[in-house]
Amino acid sequence: MRPLTVLFALFALVPLAELYLLLRVGGALGAAPTLGLVLLTAALGSWLVRREGLATVQRLRAQLAAGQPPAEPMLEAACLLIAGALLLTPGFLTDAAGFALLVPPLRRALIRRHLPPQFAGAPPTPPASGGRTIEGEFTRRD
Repeated sequence: MRPLTVLFALFALVPLAELYLLLRVGGALGAAPTLGLVLLTAALGSWLVRREGLATVQRLRAQLAAGQPPAEPMLEAACLLIAGALLLTPGFLTDAAGFALLVPPLRRALIRRHLPPQFAGAPPTPPASGGRTIEGEFTRRD
């Protein structure tokens, strides 16, 4: 499937599905409780994104201090950014996707599925040396 088609489907179908769900929930609960529920999920989501973000920054710093590539924590931070955007968007489908990205095992499984193995938290391999290292200085003359 072409990326433009996927983007069009997302921008056309997701708002229609969100509107449908909001109208159905609003019809069942009423307008005020539905609005309160949407605001509650946005507030709870932003608090959870902040909490998970701080934990991710700590993991990022720990991996940098250990000399490991911080690819996974950086991708987790990107997922948290997307989760925050989804949770601040009014609607129940986007809230469900945002809350799913906030669950660490789900988020990490998604990242590991798409992350190349050399960045999946393995320690960096030292460069192969075929002999001894000779240190020295040089000057380039053109």
